[in-house]
Amino acid sequence: MKKSVLAVIAAASLFTIFGCSKKSNEGKFVLGLDASFPPMGYTESNGDIVGYDIDLAKEVSKRLGLEFVAKPINWEAKEMELSSGSIDCIWNGFTMTDERVAAMSFTKAYLNNDQVLVVRANSGIKTLADAAGKVVGCQAGSSAEDAINEKSDFASSLKKLVKYEDNLTALTDLEVGGIDAVVMDSVVANYTITTSKKPFSVVEESLAKEAYGIGFRKDEKGAKLRDDVQKTLEEMAADGTVAKISTKWFGSDISVIGK
Repeated sequence: MKKSVLAVIAAASLFTIFGCSKKSNEGKFVLGLDASFPPMGYTESNGDIVGYDIDLAKEVSKRLGLEFVAKPINWEAKEMELSSGSIDCIWNGFTMTDERVAAMSFTKAYLNNDQVLVVRANSGIKTLADAAGKVVGCQAGSSAEDAINEKSDFASSLKKLVKYEDNLTALTDLEVGGIDAVVMDSVVANYTITTSKKPFSVVEESLAKEAYGIGFRKDEKGAKLRDDVQKTLEEMAADGTVAKISTKWFGSDISVIGK
């Protein structure tokens, strides 16, 4: 009985938060992101939030007649931010896992990705097996952490798994020798290595193959907004806008929208 009462109170509180947030979001498209996830979405030194996902979302918002708002969130609390209504979607190199797909309304995949092992170039680590007995880092609450846990042989071989708030902090620790490797998205890893010129390399063997999607609330309004965004993205792919944005960030069109 007590559990039922608590559940009702929790549901009522969530409804109140959701209602207030949605009212304040009228006419806006509020995108939740980890603002340290280049090139998908990240904060520049001048404070501007930029990235591949940001460019796509800004154009989608413009075509839908909505004001675009990028809202940095705690990545471990992303599901709560979405369900409370403080954001309209999670769009930030967001991997479509079975658990997330069951809990949210997702668009179709718009980009493919792998979870990979990033190491110092002189580490001697060439395969996943070489990471046995090593200290490995990942972002807490990320699909990288999921990939590690799901690859039980790999996980059990590690000396220690260290969890970080974001990938950039993990890579900084890798650079100074605090850890031996970082598991992270290949899209982010390759972009970071290319632009930063840091002495890192990516192990060719990946832990898991993934696809990025955009997650919305699993209700009627969330599904409607998802469908509007999906339709707009496909129109952008057809008229060459997506290819242009992809080429800007990756040097070629790597999008899978409409393909």
